[in-house]
Amino acid sequence: MAAGLEVADILRHHGEAYRQAHDDHLGRVERRTMSAIELCRTAALGGHLEGCPSCRTIRVAYNSCRNRHCPKCQGPACRDWLAARRGELLPVPYFHVVFTLPAPMAGIAFQNKATVYAILFKAAAETLLTIAADPKHLGAEIGLVAVLHSWGQNLHYHPHVHCIVPGGGLSPTRSGAVQWIACRPGFFLPVRVLSRLFRRLFLQDLQAAYEAGKLSFFGDLAGLTAPAAFSRRLAEARHVEWVVYAKPPFGGPEQTLTYLGRYTHRIAIANSRLVSMADGRVAFRWKDYRHRCKAKVMTLDAHEFIRRFLLHTLPDGFHRIRHYGFLANGHRAQKLELCRRLLNTTAQESAADTTHDLPAATPATRCSYCGGQMITFGIWRCGEAPRRPFWNDSS
Repeated sequence: MAAGLEVADILRHHGEAYRQAHDDHLGRVERRTMSAIELCRTAALGGHLEGCPSCRTIRVAYNSCRNRHCPKCQGPACRDWLAARRGELLPVPYFHVVFTLPAPMAGIAFQNKATVYAILFKAAAETLLTIAADPKHLGAEIGLVAVLHSWGQNLHYHPHVHCIVPGGGLSPTRSGAVQWIACRPGFFLPVRVLSRLFRRLFLQDLQAAYEAGKLSFFGDLAGLTAPAAFSRRLAEARHVEWVVYAKPPFGGPEQTLTYLGRYTHRIAIANSRLVSMADGRVAFRWKDYRHRCKAKVMTLDAHEFIRRFLLHTLPDGFHRIRHYGFLANGHRAQKLELCRRLLNTTAQESAADTTHDLPAATPATRCSYCGGQMITFGIWRCGEAPRRPFWNDSS
């Protein structure tokens, strides 16, 4: 195993050759992602000098690229996001529901990421909200956090949405005093019903996008520009089962916060899964879900590894975490306060229950040798050289 191997190392060794070989097919987002990861936490992005007055240790701290596809930049972003969400969790079981696009739709999604991803979010959220509001099922307004992923363990393109949903919701206001309606223990909503509605809503919105001229096709899918061919593709999709998977419920706020951290800021592959880079090939660990999650090692040509990694870049400005129902941004604070009153809890209690579950921050301001307080002596910008601090021996 190559100790400390990172995606950045792979891009630094093979990125330029990959750009040259695939110059005609690389978009602006992919090029910018590669460059950002290659330069992340190097002198090229600037940084600052820190020193310990006690033991005179000097440390150079380079700036992060902050690109959302960079494996090294997601830890702090995840911590900040979870801290903001901590007080929003309710003392109820939470459910995890996954909506997956079948392969024929995945191809269309890849060539129209912004449009089809938005349809995927909308269809998944509307499915949950509609079925939950039906008195035959739950009869309540629910809330949910939805997170887009586009990869499988082997880095192939596999678009799906993870939805984290509290196990209950608010009763309709027309019935008098609002109440909290809890779902049945261990059961949220029927998967088969969710699957059928999800399929119908997604295909309905995809058809509307096609008619509005919002979809484009090229390569193997170029034939779908013809209305008859596109209609056939949709007809075929209506006759296959769409996968909606509801995982067993997990506990209250403590487990939920930890669980959210695994999904909200995850990228296609973490540095910790990389095994080796040698002879133009990259090896990484993966779980084969078709064989009882058996741990395996996959070895790919370096260019194929980069190609698969770049499949999962997101369009500029696209939000991959979204909130719906009583967790929607427009009224989240008011609706959550109502939920807490009905559940006899407070935001402070919810936050206290989850404080110890937040990922620990790195004590970057402490000296790694003596534990003293590090002092910043100066900063430098891109292209400048860092300067050593001047130590005053008389002080």
